[in-house]
Amino acid sequence: MRNNTEKSNGITVDILPLYRRIDELARKKERVIVAIDGNSAAGKSYLATAIKAARSCNVFTMDDFFLRPSQRTPDRLDEPGGNIDYERFEEELIEPLRSGKQFSYRPYNCRTGNFSAPVLVDPSPLNVIEGVYSLHPRYEDVYDIKVFMHLDETEQRHRLMERNAKLYERFIQEWIPMENKYFEHFKISEKCDYVFTKGE
Repeated sequence: MRNNTEKSNGITVDILPLYRRIDELARKKERVIVAIDGNSAAGKSYLATAIKAARSCNVFTMDDFFLRPSQRTPDRLDEPGGNIDYERFEEELIEPLRSGKQFSYRPYNCRTGNFSAPVLVDPSPLNVIEGVYSLHPRYEDVYDIKVFMHLDETEQRHRLMERNAKLYERFIQEWIPMENKYFEHFKISEKCDYVFTKGE
């Protein structure tokens, strides 16, 4: 099933088919895992928050799994989808989620350059993982529902400038090109069940 829709001013009623799909799977499965990937500033965390408000769930962010300085080698940064600690993401989040047992993981704090205190996670029937690189093919098979949040370049630049002007140039020159390389190389949006768009 695929739902391409124009979003305006945040999340609209067009996500109702996504809710219905979550409910349908929840009636059949002990555990449902949803991934929300997409462009920077497209509304991934907003959608995850909306789902959490409508359906009690665990929410995880890929921001907690950014590369540490020692991992940022030229080869790694040149790799499509390499700008994330996918090894630790698999070990500390994906595999424990599959087990259905209580677990903990260590969020990495880019500002301090250190791990924050471990986060204890109780099992939940619904789990949402949001962020760029969440649909990397290394672990895409774990997801029951795949969502892509698409934002055109003009609107993206506007939102990024409003969000954090100090980091704007780094987004434009460094992070967004790496994200786009990942999207295009692995054809991420084409693999998704739902694609929500803004700015087209």
